[in-house]
Parts: sequence; structure tokens; C-alpha cells
Amino acid sequence: MFYRPEDGHGLPHNPFNAIVSPRPIGWISTRGADGSENLAPYSFFNAVAYTPPQVVFASTSAKPDRGDTKDTVANIRETGVFCCNVVSSALKDAMNQSSGPWGRETDEFAHTGLERAECETIACPRVVAAPANLECRMTQIIQIEGANNFLVLGTVTGVHIRKDALKDGRFDVVSFRPVSRLGYRDYAEVTEVFEMPRPGE
Repeated sequence: MFYRPEDGHGLPHNPFNAIVSPRPIGWISTRGADGSENLAPYSFFNAVAYTPPQVVFASTSAKPDRGDTKDTVANIRETGVFCCNVVSSALKDAMNQSSGPWGRETDEFAHTGLERAECETIACPRVVAAPANLECRMTQIIQIEGANNFLVLGTVTGVHIRKDALKDGRFDVVSFRPVSRLGYRDYAEVTEVFEMPRPGE
């Protein structure tokens, strides 16, 4: 089939949601200027540079109590910092619970029963049980085409890695089975990896 997005796809569910998959999940924790804390997953997320290390995520909807965006972007606007927490298989249910349409007064750490700790380089909470946390300083918030669509870029200023996620000096993704988004209500876990040398190596 072929369709133009502006004309609609005619299917029960939007196929674009699943075509670009698997997508890593940016489980973003923030703190507002008033001290309130938020934790929410974003499947439009990725690492985008090595030196300095940088990440990007997109927020694509709004809440009535946050005007043109959601709690995460609103908090980052106020403080300029955020933390990306890696989602392991053991944390998938908590991640899903934190995705609910809760009011800005809801503390997702308390709601999900997750332990939090203070970041080292920024004033922000992080998920203690996550295999890794990336402390980030926001560099840009860009409004992209479409209502309530914002792209957030950040430079990584600190990295936490759980000891059991390191094996032979490498970050061992199979050990904690990272969760990715496939679209619709579908997710996947990484259970095996393979290596392929680049041509010329």
C-alpha cells in the first residue's frame, strides 16, 4: 500500500507508530522550579553525538495544566536540566505506570514506588534501579512542525552505571534486557546480541 499522511492511511491504527522500531525509551526525570518532581517515558529518544555526548527526545502532546506541553518539557524550560534513565525488563511495569495522564501534582516516583537519588552534576532526581542514568544539561528546545511538538536536546554531564551492568569493561545490555518501543502497545526486550566488524576494520 501507499498513502500520503495528510490524506490518512485507512487502517485501524497508525502504521507510522510502528514502522520506525525498535526505538529506545528515554525515561526522563525532571524537577520543576517549585521542587516538584516528574518521571515519564518518551519513545522518540536517542543518542545523537559522541563528543560531547548528546541526547535528544521529542514531546508530542500537551496537558491542560501545562499549556502547550507536558510536565517534562515544562520542568526543563524552568531548570534547564533532565536525566535519562535506562529501562530494563525489571522496570517495565513501573515505566508503564509512569506514563499515565497524571496531574502535575503527581509524583511518579512515589506513584510507582521507585527509589530516587540526587544526580551528581545537576539538580534533578534519577531512578536508582536503572542500569544507567544520563545526567543532562539542556542545550536547545526546538518547536517542530505540528501543535505541541517539541524537540529537546541535551549534553550529558554525568553518567551512572550500575556495577552489574558492566562485564569485561563493557556495558552489557543483555544482562538487564533493555526495553524498546515497537509502536501501538507493543514493546520488546533485548535478549541476544551479535557482532559485525565494519568493513576495513
